[in-house]
Amino acid sequence: MGTEEIEGTASVGSSDSAGVLARLAAERVDARFKGLPPDADGLTVGELAAQRRNLFTGGFTTPVLALSAERLTHNLELMETYAARHGLVFAPHGKTSMAPQLFHRQLEHGAWGITLAVPHQVRVARAFGIQRVFLANELVDPAALRWIAAELAADPDFRFVCYVDSVRGVELMDAALTGAGTRPLDVVVELGAGEGARTGVRTEAECAAVADAVAAARTLRLVGVAGYEGEVPRADPERVRAWLRRLVALAVDFDKAGRFAGVSVEQIIVSAGGSAWFDAVADVFVEIPELSLPVCKLLRSGAYVSHDDGRYREVTPFNRVPEEGSLEPAFRLWTQVVSRPSPEQAFTNAGKRDAAYDLDLPVAQVVRRENDTEGAGERAATGISVTGLSDQHAWLRTDPGADLEVGDWLGLGLSHPCTSFDKWQLIPVTEADGTVVEYIRTFF
Repeated sequence: MGTEEIEGTASVGSSDSAGVLARLAAERVDARFKGLPPDADGLTVGELAAQRRNLFTGGFTTPVLALSAERLTHNLELMETYAARHGLVFAPHGKTSMAPQLFHRQLEHGAWGITLAVPHQVRVARAFGIQRVFLANELVDPAALRWIAAELAADPDFRFVCYVDSVRGVELMDAALTGAGTRPLDVVVELGAGEGARTGVRTEAECAAVADAVAAARTLRLVGVAGYEGEVPRADPERVRAWLRRLVALAVDFDKAGRFAGVSVEQIIVSAGGSAWFDAVADVFVEIPELSLPVCKLLRSGAYVSHDDGRYREVTPFNRVPEEGSLEPAFRLWTQVVSRPSPEQAFTNAGKRDAAYDLDLPVAQVVRRENDTEGAGERAATGISVTGLSDQHAWLRTDPGADLEVGDWLGLGLSHPCTSFDKWQLIPVTEADGTVVEYIRTFF
């Protein structure tokens, strides 16, 4: 069943995005935002964007993280096309960027809603007009549940779905929501990816017990099943597809048992899909048989929006299916050489506070030397590698003959978008010539 047949798959919230996001443009530039031009203090973000300064000549200070305007657009369009081609409903994981401007661009590019992980993230999404949220996590905090109940009561168009994976969790949710006076909260049973994996129910019998507990709770409504194939132990294509077929079989079994009947469910959600195995999700979800209700085949990949030059460049499914296209890394961290103590060593002024380092170290890509007698511009960072990070320094090893001087700007590629966005509150978006056309505000 294609996405066009599923209830309510049109973009939600994007039509009002300009108004909702206007207050971000009205925010004043000040010392909170690293890398921005000192002489921009006191301007609004919108006023600074309208100046269309150049990242390299417009007064920006290093280190500064930039996003490529062209590559962002390419990645948004590619995943929109991919999801549509494979009949998938797309709710990209917003924890990657925590950037409402990007949330709304994802909606404009066909997303059903935004996936999130914790209550704070939901509050950010709601503050910026997101109408559909899939919480890919268990939620048992009473204060957060009561807040979500109030949101559901105040806005009949707000759709919220979250995981459950234990009878105890269901009981805690029911206790917190009893008396809230709102419609039932939609939940999906999370199937664990295997022994020793992360959250999720380990066996089908336990899944049935959790579903029974949901049925007994008047404050909850079972709407489907979900999980995360990225946690499959010793993941490979065969193991991942085997687990995905377990997930599909669980949905089929629940439907045969009548677990979705009599609770006014419009569609059955079957959801999976991180950024490493969405090709397997597409392959297996096409096998979902016809059920008693339409099936919402919900994909949640999030790292695609910026992609990277490390982990996700290596594991992206587009490496396995190149005919479907390819994502492009949109991040570049610009840092400056501040010390060259020996021919074999140099240091720049960006470190752990600025660059992702949990999966891989940054990669030296290009060097800029504005006063080069042969002309300003970029050249490949040949013979230069990052060997370590301190809090505020990158340690560089330089091969004999490497052309690198104090004062040079060094462009670094980063690995793992989720721990790149969170180090920057306001990120310039640049065109290929360095013109800054927008600033992305993050909320971590």
